[in-house]
Amino acid sequence: MKKVSYFRAASVFLFSVALLIGCSSGNSPTSSGSSSGGSAAPSTSTAQETPSTKKDELVVAVNENFITMDPQNTGDALSSGVQTSMYEGLMIYDKDLKLIPGLATEYSANPEATEYTFKLRQNVKFHDGTPFNAEAVKINFDRMSNQENNLRAYRNYKYIKSTEVVDEYTVKVTLNQPFSAMINKFTTGIISPQALEKYGKDIAKNPVGTGPYKFVEWVQGDHLTVELNPDHWNKGAAKVAKITYKPVPENGSRVAMLKTGEADVIYPLPEQQVETLSGAEGVKVERTPSTITRYVSINMVKKPFDDPRVRQAINYAVDKDAFIKVVKAGYGAKLESLMSPTIAHYAKQGEYEYDVEKAKQLLKEAGYENGFSTEIWGNTNSDTMKGMQFIQQQLQKVGITVDVKSMEEATLSDEIYNIKSPEEAKMQMWYVSWSSADPDNAMRSLFSSENFPPAGANTAFYKNDLVDKSIKEATQSSDQAKQKELYGIVQENVFKEAPWIFLAVDEILYGKRSNVDGVYITPSGGIYVREAEIK
Repeated sequence: MKKVSYFRAASVFLFSVALLIGCSSGNSPTSSGSSSGGSAAPSTSTAQETPSTKKDELVVAVNENFITMDPQNTGDALSSGVQTSMYEGLMIYDKDLKLIPGLATEYSANPEATEYTFKLRQNVKFHDGTPFNAEAVKINFDRMSNQENNLRAYRNYKYIKSTEVVDEYTVKVTLNQPFSAMINKFTTGIISPQALEKYGKDIAKNPVGTGPYKFVEWVQGDHLTVELNPDHWNKGAAKVAKITYKPVPENGSRVAMLKTGEADVIYPLPEQQVETLSGAEGVKVERTPSTITRYVSINMVKKPFDDPRVRQAINYAVDKDAFIKVVKAGYGAKLESLMSPTIAHYAKQGEYEYDVEKAKQLLKEAGYENGFSTEIWGNTNSDTMKGMQFIQQQLQKVGITVDVKSMEEATLSDEIYNIKSPEEAKMQMWYVSWSSADPDNAMRSLFSSENFPPAGANTAFYKNDLVDKSIKEATQSSDQAKQKELYGIVQENVFKEAPWIFLAVDEILYGKRSNVDGVYITPSGGIYVREAEIK
């Protein structure tokens, strides 16, 4: 068996995200690299002296409620971002989405990439004192690869045929077929076996991992708090004693919290507030190239969206330049494929140019000359509401009446994913975003017919036999040229058939107090606190 280094393996599979030149509004992006560890001079501003800036606590204000703390059954980036403070996988992503050692110190793979042998980090304990070892890995992998457990991670771990304990700190994973993206999937958080036995499904509210922070409490809708894990294997990297994550959906409230020091970090930073905050005392505005695509998922099972002419008409009816200017305040770029240009095997498809007359003609051809009525769903945060209202106004111009329906995030997720068949789906259009670190997650997760809810995130219920075939062949090939060709076929067909309104690629904006170091928002929208420090 040939040993492959982490970085060489990531390069071979081309699945670590290359941070290319990101979307820009004309201002120079702030570097997302590590800041200096030197101490800053204390500020004399009143904001700096508020209780939230004590050196032992960090407050992070975000725009949505968290849904679950089970890393193996998570479908939203925000919950996942919070989990990374408490959980670790065999591999982990750094702040730039590069694959680095986590709970495994090294691994080897056979040439077919169907067998992976991991050497595990020794003398690591879960937050409840349970030893981390090969048996713990097997229990977790068996949980995720068992379809009966109905976990979101199953769509990746279904490729595991067996997980074998070789010795206390060596585990061998055998796949039932080649799966070229598998190494990226070993980043899924490992849960304490004792906690799994104790809490069962309630592990979603009682997280127990090995991460640099351990769970304290979660008051739904108000806050989730973690505290420093003094026994973490990477001692000293994180220096903040306590982190409190607070969901604050209203943009103005988050910004006010940052200005007063009530919050030390806010994400996302409303685009409209960038210029104002850029000159605020004690505040830093950070920008990061993004892998986040923003779109409207269209339910192709429901009439009139089962007609491709209707879906194409909707795309022509929406002015993408105006969307970026009005909704995103100029921060972002038009989405010209299914994923961000920063992801491997991206193939630009162009755009549905804004053309109201063409949209009306297509609707007439489809039998909807007088338009129709529909709904668009989304969560309750300010940015989502603005985006949905923009779509509503745009489609009104071609005779389509759109009812905007906002829901709290957990309710929305339940309405969309808690179904037994596509026919049960009530959602017609969903204003949403998706973050990917590799082309498999950008395409198989969203467009394979195997991933209709509740099994996966193909919420448009898109089905195309050629796309399914191309995705399957791409996942089984390690030939980069072949993958590029196959993923190109997927992008071409999906873009033409328009199961989405293709809107934009985000530019990540976040704000933090100037005395905060080592906290980053990753290109995928995760909250990276493994090096958190308050100076």
